[in-house]
Amino acid sequence: MKKGRFGIKLTVALFTILCMVFSSQAFAKTRVIFGGGPAGGTFQVVANAVQVYKPIKGAADFKVQAQSSAGSVENLRKTNAGRQHMSVVYSGHVWLGLNGKMKNDPTVYDKVMAVAYLYGAPAQLVTHAGSGIKSVKDLEGKKVGVGNAGSGAFANCELFFTHMGVWDKIERNAMGYNDAAQAFGNNQLDAFWLFTAFPSGAVIMAAQTNDIEMVNLGADAEATGFYQKFPYFAKLKIPAGTYKGVDADTPSFQDSALWVANADLSDDVVYQILSIIYTDEGIKHMHDQKKTFKEMAIATGINGIVTPMHPGAEKFWKEKGVLK
Repeated sequence: MKKGRFGIKLTVALFTILCMVFSSQAFAKTRVIFGGGPAGGTFQVVANAVQVYKPIKGAADFKVQAQSSAGSVENLRKTNAGRQHMSVVYSGHVWLGLNGKMKNDPTVYDKVMAVAYLYGAPAQLVTHAGSGIKSVKDLEGKKVGVGNAGSGAFANCELFFTHMGVWDKIERNAMGYNDAAQAFGNNQLDAFWLFTAFPSGAVIMAAQTNDIEMVNLGADAEATGFYQKFPYFAKLKIPAGTYKGVDADTPSFQDSALWVANADLSDDVVYQILSIIYTDEGIKHMHDQKKTFKEMAIATGINGIVTPMHPGAEKFWKEKGVLK
């Protein structure tokens, strides 16, 4: 009898434990690591903004965790490998990666799928006023901040400066925007490059302690066939008055910063996150984080996307009527 009662108790205990295990698994949240970027960059603001939004934090099915990174290129690789589930990557890098055309990297990154357009990211090159640097070609022999190694800024700087024939003729300093602005302010750099939305906090910081000028990158691009060779870049102008002391429009070019996801991330999770962020309240929350995000809207949700879209995002944008 004792053995029988012990067996019944053991069976009940095991059944209870199994119920608890399966119950906890059933209610476990999907962990979504969102890759941002370096300090001072807009990529990290995107990831943080999504993570802290209250309806996202209160979601029952998933938990978003922002994670810093070197930027676009690192995000492309980590998202493709599944080490990040969502991230911010430039449209050009998504396209190059999908087609196996990344510089010195023939890997085909085919698991990085577009979710939404975030904003246009223009190239910006800051110099000291009166330096005489009017073109990228004038940087020969100069000390230049070229962005973090592994970042989209660095990759696009290398792309453009190589196209202009000066990449191997400058003293390159790989560093983040804030560090570059500080070094520029201490006269340790002759110029520094950014590939981010304006106004950039790093450029604002540099302009507070130095008289600055912006190089007309648009003229360089036009004169050298840059747009024909790299058609995913678009022309734009950085308006006069964006930065202290820069009183004329500065022509440049931009890529589109995209919200992307790993192909294996649940369609439902992607759909739910978009459904929370792309509400009137969610978009206002994003706009409040940084002026850069003023372009975020239902109407612009698929701008700049030239590569396959995640099925969860495709469902969302079709329901909104912006994707046929």
